[in-house]
Parts: sequence; C-alpha cells; structure tokens
Amino acid sequence: MKSMKHLANEELRSLYMPFKVLPYIASKNWGIKLMNFMARFSNGKLIDDMYNEQRYIPSKSGGPDIRVRIFKPLNVEGKLPCLEYIHGGGYILGSPEMGPNLNIIKQFIEKRPCVVIAPAYRKSLDAPYPAAFNDCYETLLWAKEHADELGIYQDKFMVAGHSGGGGLTAAVTLKARDTKDIDIAFQMPFYPMIDDSQSTCSAQEMISVPVWNTASNKKGWDAYLADIKKQGLDTPKYAAAFRNKDYKDFPPTITFVGDLEPFKDETIAYVEALEKEGIDVTFKLYEGCYHGFDAYVPKAKISQDAVKFTYDSYAEYYDKYVT
Repeated sequence: MKSMKHLANEELRSLYMPFKVLPYIASKNWGIKLMNFMARFSNGKLIDDMYNEQRYIPSKSGGPDIRVRIFKPLNVEGKLPCLEYIHGGGYILGSPEMGPNLNIIKQFIEKRPCVVIAPAYRKSLDAPYPAAFNDCYETLLWAKEHADELGIYQDKFMVAGHSGGGGLTAAVTLKARDTKDIDIAFQMPFYPMIDDSQSTCSAQEMISVPVWNTASNKKGWDAYLADIKKQGLDTPKYAAAFRNKDYKDFPPTITFVGDLEPFKDETIAYVEALEKEGIDVTFKLYEGCYHGFDAYVPKAKISQDAVKFTYDSYAEYYDKYVT
C-alpha cells in the first residue's frame, strides 16, 4: 500500500519510518515474547518523590495472584480518590512500569492528588480473555474492599488507560455500570482498542502506519480472543466494549485519538454513542497523528497539546465529578 507518511504531522514524520518496525514486531510471536521479556527489567521501578508500593493480591476467579503497583503523594493527610491506570500494549504487551507509563501515572497524581493502582494484568499469548479483564476488574474490587488500608474513598473511582489499556478501561467501566459493584466517577479510555470486528475503514486501511497498524491489530485481537474463537462463541461485550449497545448511565468520559491509526473510527463511534445518551464527553481528534504519538514523540508540539488536553481534562472532571 502507498505510504501515508505525507499525511502525518510534520513533526511526527522524522520517526515515521523507524516506528514502522514496531507493528511488525508486535505481529510476530517471537517479537511479542521478546518485548515482554524486556519489560520484566522495569518491574518494580520507582517514581521519585512519591510513595511506591508493590503487592500481590488474590484473584477472585481462580487465576494467579495479581501484581499491583500502588502510587500516591507523600505526606498525605486524609483519604484520596483512587485512579486505576491500565497500561497499553494491545492486550499482548507491556507492564505498569514499561515505557512512558510511570510518567503518565506521575502526571495524574501531580495534577490532582489521588492514589493510583496499576495492575500487571496477564497478557494474551499466555492467557487470553477473560484473564486481563478479570485482573483489572478484580483489582478495582480489591481496592474498594481495602479502601481504609489504602487511604482511599470507597466510591468515585476513576479509570484510565491507553490503547489496549483503553479497551480494558471501557470494559471495566461497562461491567461496573452493569453490576453497580463499583462507583466510577469518570473514565478515560484514550485511543481505545474496543472493536474486534476490525471492519471500520480506519481499522482496514491503516496498513502502512507506524507503531500499531492493521496487521498488529489483527494479531492483538486474535491472541486476546483465542479461547472464544476456539469455542465458536460470539465475542462478549466485556472482551470488546464496542459490542455493547446500551450506553445509558455511563460515567463521563475523556478520550482522544489520531486520524492515522486503526482505532480512529471506533473511538469516534464510541464517543457518538455516549453523546447520543447525553453522557458528558470531552473528545479531541488529532489530525496527522499515528497511534501513541503523544508517548513516542513527546517533544512534538501536537504531542504536547495532547498531553495538556489529557491532564487539563482530567483536572476538570476531577473537580466536577470527584470533589
């Protein structure tokens, strides 16, 4: 397919070709295993000038104990709201400490005080759906049950994640809406991976874009839904949140997406479905931007705008829906 480099934001073009290797690696089992092996070296990494903790919490669904990172400001008096941050990686890659994740967490805490819990959920090559979803949802349940110990409120939780973490954010929020187990004040599924059908124009046409493209997207979904497909079952809505068709009583939502990535159309459709039900949504579409541009090219002006949008919107919703 003809290169789409000329459509990219000028400041993002210099790394367009180097970053095209990433989706190739992420579409191969050996590449996924290599990146997950490398991610282990960052396990336990700390955020300076903050309280850092690591725990292993019991699974409620028969899985192994879940490794959870806990971060909060130093010298806190009284309770704080809790934010679950779910890292990205297409359901197949990553950890809470890998890449930009600790910096993302730090900025949330610095912008508005909160306790962040970040689960190291299971990855799909080893444990397909519902493993990652269960790990993330059960981490929230655990936090609510241990609210006094963690120094958090038992309500007004916030959930955020990027990419595959955005998909898990939307799925966790959906189940919380359905069960009413957990009160979620607002959600932030940034450029979320939510539509397993991969039938939108952007999902099918982003063959030659960097970071995450049509091929790596297919690999991610095939791995995540492997057990579902083996059993010949329909995809559950908690596996792919866009399968849900009822958006009543959803919490307010913040998100953004670039227009040179597979998730563009599904993100826009998700936003429109929420807005149709009168849900408060703050959304921005970034022209000329490929997947993860805000993290991979942080010095670009458009990336800095996306970061500012993220934390300014978070602060606005925190002040409006949490305090």
